[in-house]
Amino acid sequence: RQQRRARSVSLAPSAGSQGVQLLAQSGQSADIEMLTKFETKSNRVKGLAFHSSRPWVLASLHNGVVQLWDYRMGTLIDRFDEHDGPVRGVCFHQTQPLFVTGGDDYKIKVWNYKLRRCLFSLLGHLDYIRTVQFHLEHPWIVSASDDQTVRIWNWQQRSCVSVLTGHNHYVMCAQFHPKDDLVLSASLDQTVRVWDIAGLRKKTLPETVTAEERNALNQPPPDPLAPPGSLASKLGKSIPNMKVEDLFGGNDATVKYVLEGHDRGVNWASFHSTLPLIVSGADDRQVKLWRMNETKAWEVDTLRGHINNVSCALFHPKQELIISNSEDKSIRVWDMSKRQGVQTFRREHDRFWILAVHQESNLLAAGHDGGMIVFKLERERPAFTPMQGGVLFIKDRYVRSYDYQSGKDTALMSIRRSGNSGGSSVARSVHFNEQESMLLVCLDSDGGSYELYSFPRDGRSSEQSQECKRGAGTSAVFVARQRFAVLDKNRQILIKNFQNEVTKKCSPPHATTDCMFPVGTGLLLLRSEERVSLFDVQQRKAVAELGTPSVKYVVWSPDNSHVALLSKHGVVIANKRLEQLCMVHETIRIKSGAWDGNEVFVYSTLNHIKYCLVNGDNGIIRTLDVPVYISRVSGGTIHCLDREGKVRKMLVDVTECQFKLSLHKKEFERVIRIIKQSKLSGHAIIAYLQKKGYPQVALHFVSDEQTRFNLAVECGNIEIALQAAQALDNKENWHRLGAEALKHGNHQVVEMAYQRTKDMEKLSFLYLITGNTDKLKKMLKIAEMRSDVMGRFHNALYLGDVPERVKLLIEAGHLPLAYITALTYGLTDQAEALAAQLTAAGLPLPEPLTPEPKMLYPALPITRESNWPLLTISKGTFERSLGAATAGGGEAESGFGAAAVVDLDDVDAGGGWGDDDDLDLDGGGGGGGGG
Repeated sequence: RQQRRARSVSLAPSAGSQGVQLLAQSGQSADIEMLTKFETKSNRVKGLAFHSSRPWVLASLHNGVVQLWDYRMGTLIDRFDEHDGPVRGVCFHQTQPLFVTGGDDYKIKVWNYKLRRCLFSLLGHLDYIRTVQFHLEHPWIVSASDDQTVRIWNWQQRSCVSVLTGHNHYVMCAQFHPKDDLVLSASLDQTVRVWDIAGLRKKTLPETVTAEERNALNQPPPDPLAPPGSLASKLGKSIPNMKVEDLFGGNDATVKYVLEGHDRGVNWASFHSTLPLIVSGADDRQVKLWRMNETKAWEVDTLRGHINNVSCALFHPKQELIISNSEDKSIRVWDMSKRQGVQTFRREHDRFWILAVHQESNLLAAGHDGGMIVFKLERERPAFTPMQGGVLFIKDRYVRSYDYQSGKDTALMSIRRSGNSGGSSVARSVHFNEQESMLLVCLDSDGGSYELYSFPRDGRSSEQSQECKRGAGTSAVFVARQRFAVLDKNRQILIKNFQNEVTKKCSPPHATTDCMFPVGTGLLLLRSEERVSLFDVQQRKAVAELGTPSVKYVVWSPDNSHVALLSKHGVVIANKRLEQLCMVHETIRIKSGAWDGNEVFVYSTLNHIKYCLVNGDNGIIRTLDVPVYISRVSGGTIHCLDREGKVRKMLVDVTECQFKLSLHKKEFERVIRIIKQSKLSGHAIIAYLQKKGYPQVALHFVSDEQTRFNLAVECGNIEIALQAAQALDNKENWHRLGAEALKHGNHQVVEMAYQRTKDMEKLSFLYLITGNTDKLKKMLKIAEMRSDVMGRFHNALYLGDVPERVKLLIEAGHLPLAYITALTYGLTDQAEALAAQLTAAGLPLPEPLTPEPKMLYPALPITRESNWPLLTISKGTFERSLGAATAGGGEAESGFGAAAVVDLDDVDAGGGWGDDDDLDLDGGGGGGGGG
């Protein structure tokens, strides 16, 4: 290892200036910005693996930790820390919830990520383990080690089934062929070896022996009567004294090819998934392409450009590309057919060590000294723009149109471009001028460029490549019927005619302006640092501005009254004067959006389709398996493009969205229709209605009694609240119901609530103010039975029962108070008896408080046989329309205040109360009239 490290260091100094000079002279690959989808900062990443179906990536670190990341959400799901020392190899199982790791502690560990623990370790290697990999079909793991061997393990039996020897230096990587019985290994002995493991499969996995293989050996099918473990059961008959190796010809695993050509140790080698090709990267800074057939393998070409050791080299799973990374801090992309570099990505300080490709998508991952990155080589979003009755989009360098009504997809014209432009030639955006049949295509190539095409006016397809007018610029959009605007590389706005001639030039309001979006005639939307500006070309000034995160896409509503500004993680809805109406933040990337009418914006993220109203209300419409790009929304129909450029039609349920919109617009008849016809339910819709001040509507969605009670109290529906309280029979609920019913004047429900909570003081006072003397007398007896002195006194006071009060004061030992009470109320006999007692006890007789004492009786109460006039709750549209259909519809015009309980009197719903201050509850207003 020290020798290898010394060799790497000795290569580096001489590579510096010369390597850069070679790169500059070759001109084959250009440094471009990487489309980074996810990035982590951590210890050095030595191993990477994508999950086959979930958006997960495993990263094994030099400090011994294995991290499991969700690269779509950008979150760390789990970490596994059992290895002692660096973990260099990691791999997910294709179908099982398993992954395997190999480290410098000589151990291979198999983990279950659902159980979040290591299941077992495989021991046998005698030195550091460099790579590990699961077989796609068989229960095998292949591992490469510094002990100069490659081992194949059966992880179900937890045993080593074969040791491949032959390399005479560290084996840096080993992998199975995705389809054939082959293993590939790369070593510091400067060779790449291809091993044939067909014999091993037939020997250890006899159930995988095919009929053709059996026929080739002239063997009959297995004897069904043979014991299951016998050789006869595996091969068809008993063959005495014959070894399986002899039968199948040769050993378990044999070297098929030895690829020699590198001048230094080989760090990596990879099979192509479908073609008979191998790519390898080595310390000689070269990437080599090899081809093989049934009998031999040979070198096809050498790719030069790296200026330090090549760490890893892989084939792109979907394109004819090779990706390599190196300790020279760069990732290079090579064209397989042209055998030249097409892209280079660099980091300033971090050397690259490992690469991984996702087999089902265009994602790649690279590990370096400071963490890892998940990235794409080029944009997958198809360039599209709406047109009359359809969508115009670019696919495979053809301009195509899709008609929504007929579902017809038509290729309109070819826009094949010359191949001398460096960088990506994928169209970034497209704009269509329907009046003049002109098409603007914006590209990322050459640092930003545009192409102007004249469109076939009759709408018929043209197979001929159309001539175009090209120019440089970071953005280009139509600004008038016969003019388009270009933001050039000097950040100046150029107005051009269709002959590509500059007719006007103006400076943007901010020097940092880097992108333009179309608005309408004479207007542009300019993006600069953390803001967008509405720019009037005629006045040459910004007429409105709005601070917002960096905007990627702009979508105007059909009548241009609203605009949606889409950034990476946010949607800002504004009006045409760029006044912000609302903002929605997403933790996951936003991909596209379209307006449904002028008040609902529907947008897609990586895994959801969502909606946002102009008042800020938002929600989820449906989940997505793959990202889509929305082009049109009309009611429950969404038209969108996928990453293959196919227009898809989705039927979705937008009931919740329409419900919220109708509520926002106060279209109550439509709200009622939605309530009756749909199955909207759940805590979210209830919480939404409460938040918006419509608890009475929320009542129609609820079956849970506690929630019904809370909502009924909130909207003043005493009847439903009483039903729920009876069902729950909870003291706290009865207390709340009593307080709410008291506000409404429904003293019958208040009485029931106080009885259930045994609140004697409040109950006595309630009987006082309602004039119920019979029940007050009962309360006096109850207080006496409960030995409640203060309760007895209060009830006697409320009843005006002077003898009872005098009796109670005597019992309590308050003779002076008893004497004063008897004297004041004219109870002469009792007063004289009490005076004698006080005199005998040597106590002075208390003087009356006033010269002319008056008798103190409670005021005459408001006496009614039934409830008081109830607090009027005006019936809204919902109650009037749903009154007959809902439980507790409330026939009384006064709303929901009336009680409907069998043991209470019928409600006499009178007129409404005024304010509490208008009520004469102090008894000042005499005889039964009250306030």
